[in-house]
Amino acid sequence: MVIVDKSRFHRLEVRCCDCPNAMSPDIQMFRHGFFPALFNKPKTVFTFRVLDDFLLDNLECGTLAMNYYSKLRRMTSSMFPHLVPDRYRELMRVAQQWRQLKTMKWHGFGHRSDNPNAGDLTLFHPACPQLGINISLSGDESLDDWKYTQSFIMDRNFKAEHLHPIKPFNEVWLSNGLGFMVGKDRYKKHLVEAADTVENSSCNNHRAVNQANAARHKLESTDIGGVACARHSCFVPHSMVDFQKGKRQAKHAI
Repeated sequence: MVIVDKSRFHRLEVRCCDCPNAMSPDIQMFRHGFFPALFNKPKTVFTFRVLDDFLLDNLECGTLAMNYYSKLRRMTSSMFPHLVPDRYRELMRVAQQWRQLKTMKWHGFGHRSDNPNAGDLTLFHPACPQLGINISLSGDESLDDWKYTQSFIMDRNFKAEHLHPIKPFNEVWLSNGLGFMVGKDRYKKHLVEAADTVENSSCNNHRAVNQANAARHKLESTDIGGVACARHSCFVPHSMVDFQKGKRQAKHAI
């Protein structure tokens, strides 16, 4: 069996318990701090500490999975790194599963049977007025009081373009609508119902208007937007969406 640790790749013979009341091999490996690449007859496992180390490097140093995997190969064999077993795809998949499990544990779903609801896998700013978190009403108090008012702003990134996936049927959503992004099905339903108004310009060949009305069939999204707290600039859970129409200007009648 190939064991991937933060120190290097290891090849060791592993035998799981075959007693009548023994747990399945994958559960046995989890109990000993190993994350199997496959749950049915695993041949490769990753230690918990290598997964934690990769997520920390990816967060703080921006290390890509390919670079981290190349480092492990070089640490295993500095002279012949190409002879080290190729487990790059397994690292990509297991790291995403590990991040999802850690997120659910951090938000209190590690030992609960109920599923998280929309936005439950994120934290809103604790300083903003929130009933049951930092506000406990007493007597004749109500949330309509001015001191409990919440102010929000909308922000947008016009350079977050994303292409359509080559194989969309292979896309697995681990946190669909559970974080800051709105659920895909709910947002697609809104796009179908929303009216698409094409902006017309009185100018001849107006570049900004032409760019806004240009077809973007190759892009799944052109930019991203969300709602944030006006006081602390913290994004609101389950309030961010991908845009498909580029930069538009809305005209409101007064």
